[in-house]
Amino acid sequence: MKSRMLAGVAAVVLAIIGAVLMVSYAQGADQRAMKDMDPTSVLVVAKAVPAGSSLDVVRASVTVQQVPATAVSKTALKNLDDSAGKVAAVDLVPGEQLLAERLVAPADVKSNSAAKVPAGLQEVTFELEAKRVVGGRLEAGDHVGIALIFASGADKAKAGDPTTQLTIRKALVTAVQRAPQATPSAKPTDGTNPQDTTLPQGSFMVTVAVNDVDANKIIFTSINGELWLTKEPLDATDSGPATARKDNVYK
Repeated sequence: MKSRMLAGVAAVVLAIIGAVLMVSYAQGADQRAMKDMDPTSVLVVAKAVPAGSSLDVVRASVTVQQVPATAVSKTALKNLDDSAGKVAAVDLVPGEQLLAERLVAPADVKSNSAAKVPAGLQEVTFELEAKRVVGGRLEAGDHVGIALIFASGADKAKAGDPTTQLTIRKALVTAVQRAPQATPSAKPTDGTNPQDTTLPQGSFMVTVAVNDVDANKIIFTSINGELWLTKEPLDATDSGPATARKDNVYK
C-alpha cells in the first residue's frame, strides 16, 4: 500500500517536472528563433492616438518591442529623442510601428479649412487610402460623391449580395489632411503638376459638410462597411441612386 502511494507521488512529480521542462524548452525555442531573425527594438503603437496629438500623448501610447529585422520599416523610430515639439500627423493605430513621417511640426500638418460650412450642415471626418480619394487630388472647396459599400445585408431584396451605391452626392469638402510628402528634387519640364503624377503615400483624413442623416450614414459605413469617393463638381450629372450588384452591374 505504502509503495503504491510512493509510486503515485513519484509519477505526479515526474509529470510536473516534464511539464516545466516542456515550457522551458518552448520558451527557449522562441528566444532562439527570435535571435536567428536579428531582432531590433522599435517603437510600436500600443494605444490609438488621434491626429494632432502632442508628443507627450504619443510617448504615453507607444512601447518598445523586439521586431525581426526583416519586418522593420526603414523609417521606424527607436526612440523619441529627436522628436521634441512634434505632433501626430495622422491617426496612429495600435500594432503599427511608429514611423518618422508620422511625427511632424504642428505647422506641417496640412489642414486646408478655407471652405465655409453652409448653415444647417455639420462636419464629419473619415480616413481613406489615396486610391479611394481620387488619387489624393482633393482640396477644401471641392465637392465629392460618397459611395457606400457593404459585403452583404444592405439590399433587402438580396441581403446576401455585396452592394455599392453612390448615396451622398456633391458633398462639400472642408478639409483634407495628410502627412507631408517629400518634395520632388526637380519639377517636370513638360509643365505637368507633380501632385498629379507622383504616387501618393499614406492615408488621407477627409472632412465633409453634410446633413445629420448623411453624417450618420458615413459614420456607420466607415465602421461596418467601406467608403469610396468621386470628385463630383456641382454641374456633374446626377442620375439618382442606383445600387450596383453582380446581377445588374453590366446593365
